Amino acid sequence: MKWSTIQLQKFRGKSFDIDESVDITKDLMEMDSEIRGASLFQVTGNGNVSRDRVTFDLHIEGKLVLPCARTLADVDYPIDLKSTETFLLEPSEYEGAEDEEVHIAENEVIDLIPVMKELILLDIPMQVFSEEAKKAELPHTENWQVLTEDQYLEMGQQAEKKVDPRLAGLAKFFEQDSEK
Repeated sequence: MKWSTIQLQKFRGKSFDIDESVDITKDLMEMDSEIRGASLFQVTGNGNVSRDRVTFDLHIEGKLVLPCARTLADVDYPIDLKSTETFLLEPSEYEGAEDEEVHIAENEVIDLIPVMKELILLDIPMQVFSEEAKKAELPHTENWQVLTEDQYLEMGQQAEKKVDPRLAGLAKFFEQDSEK
């Protein structure tokens, strides 16, 4: 998925379609040790060439194999992301594009692979859970237990409703004081 700026000038004022399968498994695994594998990534979209820039509208689909946060079992995590990426054809044009997020064509070549790798890595969540881990009971003993965030919030709401019987008289005192 590389184009020279000279190749792209043929499409000036036009757009061209992209529909390719890309294997970047090895690169992704080297970049992030948590990634255990990946499928081929299907990249579709189009590129629009203007005088000083090329804008790509990309749709990237594929799967990563990541470890379950509880059991370390392999989990297939689907990647389905859309992005618009802009490459400047002339580095001198960069001064006017400081507020924009743009890429610069290096050695007069535009390469989408590094951009794709970055987008995929940014899409990986902090934790993934296998279906078995989601259904399994969380660890606990007589004195402690692991709670999900929802369980923790629910427990906090229940605790707010309960008033310590030793402080019930004090609560009534403040209610009477505020009525005056």
